[in-house]
Amino acid sequence: MTDSLSVPDPEPRKSSDGTSSTDSSNSAPEPAGALADGMAAAARRAGFSPAADGEPISGHALLAAMGGIRGLVEAVLPGLVFLVTYTLTRDLIPSLIAPVLIGVIFFALRLARKQTVTQAVGGLVGIGLSAVLALLTGRAEDFYLPGFWTNGVYGAALLVSALVGWPLLGVAVGFLMGEQLAWRSDRSKRRVLTILTLMWAGLFILRLAVQLPLYYSGNVEWLGATKLLMGIPLYAPLLVVSWLMVRSVYAATATERPVL
Repeated sequence: MTDSLSVPDPEPRKSSDGTSSTDSSNSAPEPAGALADGMAAAARRAGFSPAADGEPISGHALLAAMGGIRGLVEAVLPGLVFLVTYTLTRDLIPSLIAPVLIGVIFFALRLARKQTVTQAVGGLVGIGLSAVLALLTGRAEDFYLPGFWTNGVYGAALLVSALVGWPLLGVAVGFLMGEQLAWRSDRSKRRVLTILTLMWAGLFILRLAVQLPLYYSGNVEWLGATKLLMGIPLYAPLLVVSWLMVRSVYAATATERPVL
């Protein structure tokens, strides 16, 4: 590739009024190039590094965006171990000790390898809170209470933000793309980002609609199973759909914008 510093300035042209001007193609950035740079930077910040390099979103890219295999294991294994242990033993104490120990092991491994421990700490705090609640009440189903609180808060916040015209997904994407709140003045972007916000709100609300009846009926086995099934298996496809929709609407609006 030619070094841009070694390229001579374009020869000035005479305009109709006799003044000199340079080629307009060099005086303003092309929208397509600016879009590509913005989408690449946003993809890297969102964890889609392969997509930033022009590759299609693959299973590997999606896995990387969710923290890799270790991130998935740290997210899924404690809840799975609690469910299996309680189903087999019907004893609350060992069922609570097992996931807490797993959380401690994940934290210790990251600490020993001098890796980022934020995710492990967050998971350990969540597991500890769930275990304390279940231990205090003596009810295994209360192990899942923090998840209900999280889904309720996220679902309500996303739904309200979309209804009042400030979809939170739009705010997040705007800062990822480096345009802050400029997306609100574009009807297409605002519509797509509102739809995405409603879709994510729907995910959290759907989890509550399915899992709360199981909680109140005391059906721990199905409650744990639906929590696992409605976790990563629903989150991952929606993450991909969200990225594709954002990329599509930004590409469409860039082609509609006239070159100055």
